[in-house]
Amino acid sequence: MPKDSTRQAYRDRFKCGFDQAREIFDPCLSNALEKLASDQAMDDFLQGANLLCMMGQGVEPVLIYLEEGPDTAALVGEAMIGDLAHYAYKLATSTNAPAVVPFLQSMLSVSRRLESRDAMQAFLDLGLELMRETTPSIHGHHAIHPSPVLDRFFETAPRVLAWLNLAGLANWARFGARVHANDPDALKAYFGLDSADSRTVLQRERHGTLLADNERRLGYYLQALWASDEPLVPYPTLEAETPQRPYFDEHGLRVPDLFDDHGSIPGIDRYRALLAHMMAHRQWSGTIVADNYSPMQRLAMEVFEDARVEYLAMARYPGLRQLFLALHPRVEADACDPARQSCVNHRLMMLSYALLDPGGHGYEDTVIDEFVARFHEHMTEGNSRTRDAAEQGVAFMARTRRPSDAFAEVWFPSERVEFRDDNRHLWRFIEEGDEEELFDLGANADAEEPRPEAGLPPRLYPEWDSAAERHRPDWVSVFDSLQPAGHAGQVDRLLDRHRGLVRQLEQVVELLRPQHRERIRYQEEGAELDLDVAVRSIIDLRSGVEPDPRVNFGHRHAERDVSVSLLLDLSASVAERPAGSSQTVLELSREAVTVLAQAVDTAGDPLAIAGFDSNTRHEVRYRHIKGFDEPWGRDVKARLAAMEAGLSTRLGAALRHAGHFLSHRRNQKKLLLVLTDGEPHDVDVKDPKWLRADARQAVVELEGEGIFAWCINLDPKADEYVADIFGHRYTIIDHVERLPEVLPRLFVQLTG
Repeated sequence: MPKDSTRQAYRDRFKCGFDQAREIFDPCLSNALEKLASDQAMDDFLQGANLLCMMGQGVEPVLIYLEEGPDTAALVGEAMIGDLAHYAYKLATSTNAPAVVPFLQSMLSVSRRLESRDAMQAFLDLGLELMRETTPSIHGHHAIHPSPVLDRFFETAPRVLAWLNLAGLANWARFGARVHANDPDALKAYFGLDSADSRTVLQRERHGTLLADNERRLGYYLQALWASDEPLVPYPTLEAETPQRPYFDEHGLRVPDLFDDHGSIPGIDRYRALLAHMMAHRQWSGTIVADNYSPMQRLAMEVFEDARVEYLAMARYPGLRQLFLALHPRVEADACDPARQSCVNHRLMMLSYALLDPGGHGYEDTVIDEFVARFHEHMTEGNSRTRDAAEQGVAFMARTRRPSDAFAEVWFPSERVEFRDDNRHLWRFIEEGDEEELFDLGANADAEEPRPEAGLPPRLYPEWDSAAERHRPDWVSVFDSLQPAGHAGQVDRLLDRHRGLVRQLEQVVELLRPQHRERIRYQEEGAELDLDVAVRSIIDLRSGVEPDPRVNFGHRHAERDVSVSLLLDLSASVAERPAGSSQTVLELSREAVTVLAQAVDTAGDPLAIAGFDSNTRHEVRYRHIKGFDEPWGRDVKARLAAMEAGLSTRLGAALRHAGHFLSHRRNQKKLLLVLTDGEPHDVDVKDPKWLRADARQAVVELEGEGIFAWCINLDPKADEYVADIFGHRYTIIDHVERLPEVLPRLFVQLTG
């Protein structure tokens, strides 16, 4: 631990004048002293911080460098700490200053993938090469505009390095820079991973077997061995945080678009094993009524049914046995600790491998041996059915059940049985709800509730399980619909009522418009002559070269770079009248949104408006009232006039869905305003803390995507829970009748 005098000496050498930087310097200094062992590295760290402070790019580069620079250097070598600052300074003193922040933000993630200074230096050299190739210049020498893609390259690099090595990244980047050299829009789409050729080159640079290259061979395999001509439908493996499982339905066989080699087994054989398993299910599996069994019983039944159809497939094609065994992971018998973990998955993985290899599995477990022997004895008798696998699964779970099976911490295998599908074809559901979510609807149990409007299929979202501290994947169904229209004249009358407030807000919003002008060069027609270009054109003309006719320049006003999404709670409670008010919360919300929309229309900011309510996790209804690019006109006003109160408030799912649309906006600032009158609740959740924790997790996820969420709460008691969800980003309106005035003014504060 360095002496106080040494720490004070470091503080004295930090010459940065930004208050934010000085506030965080002490904890960052402690981190640097822990991660950087040499005095030279500490000197480079301080010199780099001072250099970034002086380069005129604001405080953000300094904060990133102080917080993440030492961690980056600890991963790839202490000498890198100074290189980062000098590289950022090189960008800042060129026309590519906008790339400084993305560069510094990406370095820690990139260093985790490269793990050496040589590799990092090669990466930095690649960035400089890309900067030279894509920065517009005059006669190849004098840069005039920043590179349209350098910032995107740094933002995307950590994701690309998750799929490619450094050589693959270089090939991918050089291909895009070369092919789209004369098309800035195509360059942006390529380096943002938004274009088909970008994803194609990524796949090409990956090592493995592409389905696209082998679809015909695999089609012949299906026809020859299984007499099937079902189409193969690929799903992407690049961007999935949680690997998707294969499955089949009436539209075809859903399989990964790429398989890497598995040890000595090539990717094409992994495809063959997967297709053999799926076709075995196609030919020999029946269906089971899922409502009659618990989730654990269903897991065991799937293991026995998988083993049953594989037994039949291996009997027909004995060569599959060696392939299945090589691809099936063998877990160790002591891999799970039943004293602190739920070991259901562990037992089933052991059972699965033992069923596939009865003579050589090596597990010393008498119960597993008993069920393996019973299974193979039954299979040799012939005429096996899916019903038999169901009975064996129920019996196995009854024999092996333990109290620890209910533990919150669940053991999951590091590898899954990759050649098996997700078995959705086995199950038939009769009742609307599963047994783990039974609840009492009381007097409303027989009431006829409105169902989601016909149209788009639901979008599935995870929900945070606070007890298990993990997501429940694909847990909530969100249905999109367009809000039905009412009478636009009602909204026009509201604008007339608040004419004075609207006029004041329009004047304030007008002041928010950027006042400075940007010069646009290289115009054939413009306000003034660009002397530099005119002189070069005269020189070209006298040299016998066709001159550039774009010798003028013009001006344009800079634009605000913000998108706003307004999410309205339309649960049943908004139909109530607050104490002392003559209007319902819904009526006041309509007035507030009307005034806000008029003000935002004056500012010219993209605004989306939507409302939501819910009826259990199976039915979250999301009603679109205004789209980002839709003008504020009679159609939107008519939908706003027709808003109605619904049922419950499953806030987390609505936040994720609103964030899904907002995340696709290219604006620098993305603001999500949530207007609600209470805490999250739904009829299938008895513990209000469950949905509160899920909403808090949704807000954290939005922050990770660069979306700023702010809550306007109309509940006087909201202090008890709103900070738990939104942190300090909330406003409580005690007097609800002031909502039409407060909401637009809050928008001005948050976007000004």
